[in-house]
Amino acid sequence: MKRSTHAFAITALAASLAACGGGGGSGSGSTGSVSFNMTDAPTMEFSSVTIAFTGLRLKPADGDWVDFTFDTPKTLDLLTLQGGVTEPLITDEEVPAGNYTEARLMIDTSASYVVVSGEPDVQKTLAVPSGEQSGLKLKGGFTVAADQSTDFTIDFDARKSIVNPQGKSIGDYLLKPVLRLVSTDNTGSLSGQVDYATISTTRMNDAGLADCADPSTTGYYGAVYIYQGADVEPTDLNINSDTNPLVVAPVEDEDNDGIYTYSAAFLTAGDYTVSYTCQLDDNETTETGVEFDGTQNVTVNAGENTEAAPIPLVP
Repeated sequence: MKRSTHAFAITALAASLAACGGGGGSGSGSTGSVSFNMTDAPTMEFSSVTIAFTGLRLKPADGDWVDFTFDTPKTLDLLTLQGGVTEPLITDEEVPAGNYTEARLMIDTSASYVVVSGEPDVQKTLAVPSGEQSGLKLKGGFTVAADQSTDFTIDFDARKSIVNPQGKSIGDYLLKPVLRLVSTDNTGSLSGQVDYATISTTRMNDAGLADCADPSTTGYYGAVYIYQGADVEPTDLNINSDTNPLVVAPVEDEDNDGIYTYSAAFLTAGDYTVSYTCQLDDNETTETGVEFDGTQNVTVNAGENTEAAPIPLVP
């Protein structure tokens, strides 16, 4: 992996900060080390989302870009990085300490593709506008502490990010990245169950069975939408909304024993609203058509897994 800085050396940066009395939280020439790891939120539509990352760019508030160019692309199937599993992009790399305003992921579009569930032998092309030129942008600031190691996790939400271009000749699918950057030290995880009564009595199909209790009909047991903050009114997934769920976690019966569970990782410590639905929306939907069958508040603590009470059925 090659590391370069554009248009400045550390010593020059230190001199400029000293001349202006510092700024942006950066110490005079101080450095810290950073690690960036990749994870993915669950998705049910695809069996593989493979992205070839070629580098990572970091933008100090008071300096030019710091680049990490990978000697060979890091080609990751994001759907193998769920439930707290991560893959490193860079590890313990030294950078100027202080505030940063942006990070960007550089990718090789020609080596990136998706595989749709039920079509295991077909790789669908994935168009990524400006993916190689300007990269996938993670807006929002973060801080690198001086003389310390700081770990960050990039949560790549494939379900929100990959859309059908609706006949446009740019590729089979289009990547509109929804990326979340969190300081790993300040995150926890959440797991819980959905009452069988909630699953077995929602939206009966023509055969008299609840769709979500009969995977042969729908292929899944529903999903739990997780929103940041308590008492959030659950809504459809909509790329134009300000109240989108942070994570949509599938409900699973891993042991086929009638215990329906969900999990989500790398949630910043704080309060959340979780709500179950038997339906499945997508990020092209703008109408409020999804019905939720149970909602509750939970609190996530840093460094811990929170076991939520079973989500109750709405009376």
